Amino acid sequence: MVANIMLVSVVERTREIGVRLALGAKKADIRWQFLLEAAMLTLAGGVVGIGLGSLIAYAVRENTPLPAVVRPEMAALAVAVAVLSGLVAGYFPARRAANLAPVEALRHE
Repeated sequence: MVANIMLVSVVERTREIGVRLALGAKKADIRWQFLLEAAMLTLAGGVVGIGLGSLIAYAVRENTPLPAVVRPEMAALAVAVAVLSGLVAGYFPARRAANLAPVEALRHE
């Protein structure tokens, strides 16, 4: 899902990428931009997931005899895995964006 979102982002922003490349941005700059976006997207998703999971655990703990608890170490691990998966899924779209030819990217409609 993250890879698809990032691929769409690359396609929608092809002209912007072309302008940045034409003005002297390095391929690494473009790649880092998209990797950072993928990491932030999955970080936000991980934090929202931890929040919802904590609310569900609280509701279960209050309404049933089950001792539902969200441990901070596991929450941190979950967010780290989410960000790592975002970086892995965002690598190929980031590479594709960085390898665009400036002239072709500027011609894109």
